[in-house]
Amino acid sequence: MAASMTSDFTVSVSTPAPATARVQSSRPRRITPQAGRALEILGHAIEYLTDECVHHGEAMIPGNPQLEAVQLLMALNRQIYFECPETPTLRQRFRAAFNLRAAA
Repeated sequence: MAASMTSDFTVSVSTPAPATARVQSSRPRRITPQAGRALEILGHAIEYLTDECVHHGEAMIPGNPQLEAVQLLMALNRQIYFECPETPTLRQRFRAAFNLRAAA
């Protein structure tokens, strides 16, 4: 079964940034159907490549093309996820519901 994906996402691929470069919020995100589909496809691709490595008994060492591909797909996965807007906190929802101004 062939899968095709169309989305409104523009992804710029470069070397993955170090984990300490930017701390992302741990709050949940509102994932659009397009982003959800992209995340699903990327997840399947990541799982497939890692399963292939395990099945063939390949070493996951730096310089391994499959490891680099997995890292690239994981970076794209994170990029798509963090482009989705954060879910408002309960406080933000109450303030919006009662038209209260945020304290400065």
